[in-house]
Amino acid sequence: MELRVLTYFLTVAKEKNISRAAKVLHLSQPTLSKQLKELENELGVTLFTRGNREITLTEEGNYLKQRGEEILSLVQSTTSNLMSEDVIGGQLMIGSGETRGFQIVASVVNEMHREYPSIKCNLYSGNADEITRKIDEGLLDFGLVIDPVQKEKYDCFKLPYNETWGVLLNKEHPLASNVALTADNLLTIPLFISNQAMVENQIKEWQGNNIPLNIIGFYNLLYNASLLCHDPTVGILCIDGIINTTNTDLCFVELSPKLQASLNLIWKKDTVLSNTAKMFLKKIENIQL
Repeated sequence: MELRVLTYFLTVAKEKNISRAAKVLHLSQPTLSKQLKELENELGVTLFTRGNREITLTEEGNYLKQRGEEILSLVQSTTSNLMSEDVIGGQLMIGSGETRGFQIVASVVNEMHREYPSIKCNLYSGNADEITRKIDEGLLDFGLVIDPVQKEKYDCFKLPYNETWGVLLNKEHPLASNVALTADNLLTIPLFISNQAMVENQIKEWQGNNIPLNIIGFYNLLYNASLLCHDPTVGILCIDGIINTTNTDLCFVELSPKLQASLNLIWKKDTVLSNTAKMFLKKIENIQL
């Protein structure tokens, strides 16, 4: 499968119409239709269902769209880094979970851009499971992840920053006025928790007992989950500072005993870093808070 034809396919998937896609690509409609048919024959699958006005992707088409976008992103960043006229330039691909500690990364990225304006930084937000998957696939140079995370297969630098776990509550919740929440308190709250693989185990270790929490759902990014707290009966198990509770009906109550999590910068072991990535890593390692 040629990258050129993959680009044709993604354009058609975006436009949902072969005529419109042909205009965008500056091709004739018959030429584009022929290329798509040859692609389907090559792959042995049907990628589109053709309607009167629009086409829709089949299950196989949706899969190719997702993977194709990742492939082209990787090709574009690699090409940019190789063709950069400066010794330091090209693209820096960074993934991060939701954390106030990202300010460390932000300060370094801004400093690098002031020194080398040709640098382009692409940011991806997701939980640790999503970040590590994209590092494994070569789609990210670095990931900023919050423990607990399995880091054995990555190079890792622990940042001088810790996150504090607690519960986001509506101020009308009976426990909202508590200074902190104990393991017994937590048992009384219907909870949404992070779907990151190891978080539930970490909370169980903190509890020190085998009594199951009343977990009613999971989230991967906190903002949408926080809207559920406008119901004063539920809580969101999360880290402090991501949701600004000032002038809202929400509050954050930390756990007691305090439960903190380390912040780590990870990258793929035995990988060759670009000059830009090497500079980023050096600046991160030398940063002082």
